[in-house]
Amino acid sequence: MSTAPNPHPSTEGLTPYPVGLLLAGRRVVVVGGGQVAQRRLPALIAAGADIQLISPGTTPAVQAMADAGELTWHRRGYAEGDLADTWYVLVATDDPAVNSAVSAEAERLRVFCARSDDASAATAWTPATGRDGGATVSVLTGDPRHSAALRNTIVEGLRDGSLAARQFRAHTAGVALVGGGPGDPDLITVRGRRLLADADVVVADRLAPRELLAELAPHVEVIDASKIPYGRFMAQEAINRTLVEHAKAGRFVVRLKGGDPYVFGRGGEELLACVEAGVPVTVVPGISSSISVPAAVGIPVTHRGMTHEFTVISGHVGPDERSLTNWDAAARMTGTLVLLMAVDKIGAIAARLIEAGRSADTPVAVVQEGTTAAQRRVDATLATVADVVTAEGIKPPAVIVIGDVVNVLG
Repeated sequence: MSTAPNPHPSTEGLTPYPVGLLLAGRRVVVVGGGQVAQRRLPALIAAGADIQLISPGTTPAVQAMADAGELTWHRRGYAEGDLADTWYVLVATDDPAVNSAVSAEAERLRVFCARSDDASAATAWTPATGRDGGATVSVLTGDPRHSAALRNTIVEGLRDGSLAARQFRAHTAGVALVGGGPGDPDLITVRGRRLLADADVVVADRLAPRELLAELAPHVEVIDASKIPYGRFMAQEAINRTLVEHAKAGRFVVRLKGGDPYVFGRGGEELLACVEAGVPVTVVPGISSSISVPAAVGIPVTHRGMTHEFTVISGHVGPDERSLTNWDAAARMTGTLVLLMAVDKIGAIAARLIEAGRSADTPVAVVQEGTTAAQRRVDATLATVADVVTAEGIKPPAVIVIGDVVNVLG
C-alpha cells in the first residue's frame, strides 16, 4: 500500500517529543512581528509568559497587544545577546539570515527554538492546538495543514459529543441555561453545544433548535417545556420546579431555549429559582433573533449614517393593554425598532407608532422562521403592515423590523 508523500520532506524521519511547557512568568522571546507572530502570540499570552517581542514593525493586531501591556515590544531588529535568560524562542521573520542567527544563539544557550521558515532547523515545533473545556489537544505531523485538519476533527468531536472520550468527563449536578440561537442548529455557541452533549436531562423550549435534540445520547431524558402541565398560568413555575427537582436528584440539566436566555426568555426567573433552591447554575448566552434574523435576510439593525441605535421591544402585549413600553418615546426615536412576539399585535402597534409621530411610510420587514429552511420575508410600511401580515398568512415566530435599515440593500 502506498502512502502520500510528505509535503514537508525536510521533516521526514524527525520524531518530536511532545511536552507541555508551563511558561507563566518565564521569559519568552519572539523575533518578528508579522502574521505568524500574530497567530502564535495569543497562546503565549494565555499561558502567562513574559513575552519580549523584537521587531522593527508589527501588524496592527500585534501592536494592540503591546499597547494593552500583554507583551513588551522592542522596536528594533534582533541583536546577539537578546536570548539571555530566555526559556523559549519563537523566530518568525522573513529574513533567513536573521532566523538562522537567532536559531544559532538559541542552540548555544540550549534554549528551545521554534522556526516558522524551516522546521528541520528548529529544536521545537509548534503544534496545531485546540481546547475543549479543560482539555488541550495538540497535534504534530510535520505538515501544518495535516496537523490542523486532525486538530479540528478531534476538537469538533469533543465538542459535539461524537468522541466516546466525552463520557469520561466529570460534571456535577446542576442547571445550565443555554441559548440555542434563532433556529439554525449551527448557530448555537460552541459552549452551548458542549454542555448539551453532557446533559442527563434537557428541558427544551418550542423555539429551541429541534435538530439539536436528535444528536443527544439515547439515555438523555428530553422534556418538552411547552407541554409541561398545570396550565398556562403555572407553566413557568412548573418549569422552574422541573429544573430544580432534576438537579437535586443528581442530574445535569440543560434548559435549552431559543435565542438568548435573557432576551424575553424568562431566563432571569429560572436563574433566581435555581439560586434560591441552592442549585448551581450556568448561563450560556445565545445569538438573539433580534439581530440574527434581520441579518439573515440582509438587514443590518444599525448602519453608518442612518441610525445610531436600535431598540428591541416585546410585542406580546399591545399598546392599549398592560404594556410597559413607552410607545410614544419609541415612535419619536429615529433608529431601528425590532419587535419580537408581535405578529398578533402588529396592527395596534403600527397604529400607535403612527399616532405618536412615526411616519406611516416607514419601511417594515417581517421575517418568519428566520435562519431556518422555512424562512421567508415580506415587506410593507407602517401603514400597510397589518394588512400584509394577514394577507400573507404570517404566523409566529416572526421578527418585525421597522426603520430605514430595511431598505439598505434596495
